[in-house]
Amino acid sequence: MPRGHGKEIAVDGETEPVIVKLGVWVSNTKSRRDKLSAEQLASLRELGVDWA
Repeated sequence: MPRGHGKEIAVDGETEPVIVKLGVWVSNTKSRRDKLSAEQLASLRELGVDWA
């Protein structure tokens, strides 16, 4: 996923969709994976994240 990738989602109580910058989140999480707990890594694996 490119770092600039974003996804619009609907948030309860908001009139306009919110853009979530997934590319930035994935990049940051991947670069900091050595600091994630075993539980966090397990959750990412359950979601199908192949590098977790």
